Amino acid sequence: MKKSPPFALACCLALGAAVTGCAGYGQTPASPAGQAPAGATPGGMCNAQPAQFAVGQNGTASVVESARQRSGAQTARILRPGQIITKEYDTQRLNLEVDGNGRILAAKCG
Repeated sequence: MKKSPPFALACCLALGAAVTGCAGYGQTPASPAGQAPAGATPGGMCNAQPAQFAVGQNGTASVVESARQRSGAQTARILRPGQIITKEYDTQRLNLEVDGNGRILAAKCG
């Protein structure tokens, strides 16, 4: 039995909505406008150097947010061992790699 085009369109729209809903999982949103920290790059561009203070610390919400703010990034995410992640490079995102205990190993943009 051949499926009609409206059914195929509905399936595509549902799949797109599901993927879009997961896009921001594990990311910290930007702080209100006008609160760019010293050393941050303009326009939400990430600069990982100011976030290096977080290496060696536990990846708590407050440490992640502080690292994000200091880096000037719009978003931040924690990357856990073995976690499946998207590979697209985002100049406005800070990636914090953690070990199995949640300790931050690296702070990188992308």
